[in-house]
Amino acid sequence: MTAGTATRGTMPLAGHLREARRRATRAAVSLLVGVVIGFLLTDQILDILRAPVEELAQSRQASLNYDTVTGAFDLELRIALFTGVIVSSPVWLRELFAYFTPGMTRREKKYVIGFSAAAAPLFSAGCMFGFVVFPRMVSVLAGFSSDQDSTILNASYYVDFVMKIVLATGIAFVLPALLVMLNCLGIVSAQKLRNSWRIIVVVIALFSALVTPAADVMSMFIVALPMAVLFGAAVAITTVHDRRALASLQKCGAT
Repeated sequence: MTAGTATRGTMPLAGHLREARRRATRAAVSLLVGVVIGFLLTDQILDILRAPVEELAQSRQASLNYDTVTGAFDLELRIALFTGVIVSSPVWLRELFAYFTPGMTRREKKYVIGFSAAAAPLFSAGCMFGFVVFPRMVSVLAGFSSDQDSTILNASYYVDFVMKIVLATGIAFVLPALLVMLNCLGIVSAQKLRNSWRIIVVVIALFSALVTPAADVMSMFIVALPMAVLFGAAVAITTVHDRRALASLQKCGAT
């Protein structure tokens, strides 16, 4: 290895593997701690999940149903794992981006570190938004049935429905930060984002359809709407950035 190569911080394959193992271990430990916290909070989370069903029960027969003997335990395990992913997101996101930053320039590191610092709170805020909107979604969707009908919900399917909504909104909140980072790195221009708005809308619709239950138009719309709004915000931010960059370049050229 030459001195110039060493200066650039090139790492051999064995070093990359050691670095990956070290960061993966930290992420796994944080996830395990998050899962333990999830187990401790399972009862409180289940109370939140049951609230829309209990509200339905005031006007009709409604309840959660476990269709297997181990259904309740499986459900608590799933909730704990999902909670662990959300709680530990600041750690595993930081470890993920920190693994790639050594091979980047100083300017690239600045933008990636800024994105990783924004991604964790945005992801958490998106997940919280999902928890806020899902009771209304359950109420609206269940309201299509008659008051004379019974609403007997499969507990596993119901929790999967809520988890998909929460995860989808978490990802949706992170997308604008990702687009802004790519713009700052010079990979995506604001003009390209504006010209691609039709494709982006189609992608948002497909993503929303994939993460929500089949034939569930209302939940698809509620997931797609904030993603579209956040995409618009990203376009506005990148437009301002590109204009400032162009003005700075013209100023430098004039001097």
